Amino acid sequence: MPAADSVLFNDDLALSVAPLGAEMQYLRDSAGADYLWHGDAAFWTGRAPVLFPIVGRAADDRVAVRDHEATMPQHGFARRSTFELVDQTDTTCHHVLRASDATRAVYPAEFALHLTYRLDGRTVHCDATVENLGDAPMPFGLGFHPAFLWPVPGAGDAPHAVVLDGAGLPDRRRLNDGLLESAPIPGPFRDGRLLLDHALFEDGALVFPNGSAGLRYGPEEGPGLAFTFRNLPDLALWQPPGAPFVCIEPWHGTASYVGDGPQIADRPNSTVLKPGESASFGYSVTVPG
Repeated sequence: MPAADSVLFNDDLALSVAPLGAEMQYLRDSAGADYLWHGDAAFWTGRAPVLFPIVGRAADDRVAVRDHEATMPQHGFARRSTFELVDQTDTTCHHVLRASDATRAVYPAEFALHLTYRLDGRTVHCDATVENLGDAPMPFGLGFHPAFLWPVPGAGDAPHAVVLDGAGLPDRRRLNDGLLESAPIPGPFRDGRLLLDHALFEDGALVFPNGSAGLRYGPEEGPGLAFTFRNLPDLALWQPPGAPFVCIEPWHGTASYVGDGPQIADRPNSTVLKPGESASFGYSVTVPG
């Protein structure tokens, strides 16, 4: 029998996390309002996948670690892997994915990927720690891909915007068949503000290397979601055509540049851990009260 989802709750929020991908399944407040996309296959079956050991695509879907080369689909294998539940309380859960024969066939590393979710009032903290348990350097990318409803509950038909902390103006990299063009182009933010429109996503995701340490998503006057990012310098925004959600994606690492080879270590903003080292990443999202 498949393991049950972990259900967390406090006076303000309820959160469900599945063993498959350690992926959030729903996030709702005490009034019953849902904030997370529900995975309808008409638009996208994902809800909030975790991306590891690559973020985005590789050329011909081929990746390499030193002299080992294999096929790996976009965003890696963690989102399609079953995690082990390590422990759970009313407000926290901790899952782990460890190296196995299946992962070693495509990614020759001895790793542990820990994912922890914690409720604190109206805030969800999502944290990932990657450990190198092997005897060789371990390159990887790590990202989060949560989808939040558009419009935000209670916002009605009000226009929605993404507003970056610090009024940032990050450059953008255009996608070409899933790979990044290396030349930056001016980004669409003005004084850190991007008014959302479905037409923005007609050519796919908007990718901003060196995006922001945090942002607000929602109507400028009304209920919005506040995000903070930890060790996740890259940012993407994505929506399938006409979908009633937008993905707010903080990453450490991106898709390969057009013309790059398969080495994971050479991908933009990859992390390389020495044997015995670990690295942590995370984001928090606060829902309106």
